[in-house]
Amino acid sequence: MLGATGQIGRVAVRSLVEDGWEVTAASRGGGRDARWDEAVRTTALDRDADGALAAALGDGCDVLVDMVAYNAGHARQLTALADRIGSAVVISSGAVYEDDRGRSFDTQGEPDGSPHYPLPIPESQRTLPAGEATYGTRKIRLERDLLAAGDALPVTLLRAGAIHGEYCRSPRELYFVKRLLDGRTRRVLAFDGKSRFHPVHASNLAELIRLAALRPGSRVLNAGDPQAPTVAEIGEAVDAALGRTTTTVLMAGAPGEDGVGSTPWSAAHPIVYDMTAAARELGYRPVTDYAQSLPATVEWIAAQLEGRDWTEAFPDMLRAYGKKLFDYAAEDAWLEAYDRKA
Repeated sequence: MLGATGQIGRVAVRSLVEDGWEVTAASRGGGRDARWDEAVRTTALDRDADGALAAALGDGCDVLVDMVAYNAGHARQLTALADRIGSAVVISSGAVYEDDRGRSFDTQGEPDGSPHYPLPIPESQRTLPAGEATYGTRKIRLERDLLAAGDALPVTLLRAGAIHGEYCRSPRELYFVKRLLDGRTRRVLAFDGKSRFHPVHASNLAELIRLAALRPGSRVLNAGDPQAPTVAEIGEAVDAALGRTTTTVLMAGAPGEDGVGSTPWSAAHPIVYDMTAAARELGYRPVTDYAQSLPATVEWIAAQLEGRDWTEAFPDMLRAYGKKLFDYAAEDAWLEAYDRKA
């Protein structure tokens, strides 16, 4: 397994071991999760180093699970070793989709740039052009190049939604958890709090990986939780997990340039993935849902914040969303103006 000590890999290793697989967990540091069975072998591997993956594979493996394949180079790497790989399971992303007007995640910040997808989004939905320009175009290039290998390398590509759970380097739930820990009693949500960005818990992805390993084939499948809650519902669920109460103030339309009302889930149109194919082809049944899994996630985030600034605890969140994510001065100014109009 490549990327075994990441958020998904930690769970997927345990799931595969429980299913009877002999697992070699590869990561840059070669570490191991304390919850893994002692039989799990670990190895330090930089997949981008010349010959490193080939050397690690040795005579080959029945299944290669790849959490960290991102581009055409990684596709070439895997297909070149197809004679040593029985089948593969590779994590892709729902970011590959675009709507019928060419709008996608890549256009969210542009005027009228929010994609308007058919709901739920099937795997047959139009996708971005393959390329190297953005995360989404690199992922679709990866998908197409791997699928082009055909029978030489059966590969299941899992188009993941908004991944959540413990060990996430950019947990969207931080938006609500930090506000509660900072004593904020009101929050502002753009688009009337109705934004929906289909989440998928790491354990549900691990279940999809487990099932795909048992049923090799060349396919693309969505990966999501059983429900896609609105951002307002997520806020309420985080409140419940921490035993707090917050007043939600709804903002009609998009957030302003000051960022007030913007969240990591905010979008003008809902993003919900169709999970019918995963159920049909793999027999997929989710092992958890958003609300059930949330308390452990919230507890983990709170522990990471203890004694540290959020920018230190979660630098990826800072890079993705900037400091406007917690600009309380701008938020208070907006609320004062809102209260005067009320």
